[in-house]
Amino acid sequence: MNLDAVRTFVAVADAGQFQEAAANLSITQQAVSKRISALEKELGVRLFTRTARGAQLTIDGQVFRPHARDLLQAAERAAASVQPGSRALRVDVIGRRLAPADLLRDFHRVHPETELDVVTLFDADTAIAAVRSGTIDASFRAVTVPTRQLPDGIEAARVLDEPVQLLTGPAHEFAAARTVTPAQLAGHRIWMPGIVAGTEWAAYYDELAAAFRLTIEVTGPDFGTDPLLDTIADSSVLATFVGEQTRFVWPTDHDLRRIAVHDPTPVYPHSLIWRSDNPHPALTTLRDHLGSKRPDHGDAETWTPKWA
Repeated sequence: MNLDAVRTFVAVADAGQFQEAAANLSITQQAVSKRISALEKELGVRLFTRTARGAQLTIDGQVFRPHARDLLQAAERAAASVQPGSRALRVDVIGRRLAPADLLRDFHRVHPETELDVVTLFDADTAIAAVRSGTIDASFRAVTVPTRQLPDGIEAARVLDEPVQLLTGPAHEFAAARTVTPAQLAGHRIWMPGIVAGTEWAAYYDELAAAFRLTIEVTGPDFGTDPLLDTIADSSVLATFVGEQTRFVWPTDHDLRRIAVHDPTPVYPHSLIWRSDNPHPALTTLRDHLGSKRPDHGDAETWTPKWA
């Protein structure tokens, strides 16, 4: 239904005259007549009776008027919902238990008035395509190509270098260690069935394994976090890598151990990705917030892939 015609109908119904409605709408009286005629033709009923005193609503016109107002109000709400700052900022995170979700939670604590819509897409390529199409406003991902090679209009900035830790069960050789070096892990089995070839996290761990001659196994089906933790807890030979800020909950009797990796410390490079022409004001607020939270590893030696 043509909303201009509906808006004209309401104007005539309120004014009681075509001429006054035309003046209120800043159009000609002829244009008002054409719009009303087209609307009556579409509905198959007469909406007004023309009299010497002006335009009077027919019974059908009286019935239609409240619905016409509802249509116009719905159109206004629809337009307002996508105005910059009127809708939630839609942000993709790699996982709701991982560090980027913590960054968003911290942002919301500081800016509770900002409405967030948090989604989880599959990988960086999917996320970048969604940012480019406008499906999402921003994404937290590791970016495996130089910024200049991103699609036109797409920008990215490193916002968090997250240390990688070793997770073992109580019977593992390193269970009592406070720290280990990457060199010490050579020859030990690190099991990460959640790695999917072609993803940004696969690229990261491939580089890490090659740099320090590590054995990272991806064999076996990925049944999720809980079965992984169960297996690590019961094994004396298997360990896995986790991010320092990854949130895990496990039964007390698992007695799992998080062990820091140093000399150097592998860090996972989380970046924020966004479109340069996105006008949402909350996106600017988020970027400013993240810029002020960039971590400082002090004098600790860190490692990241060459592409980072």
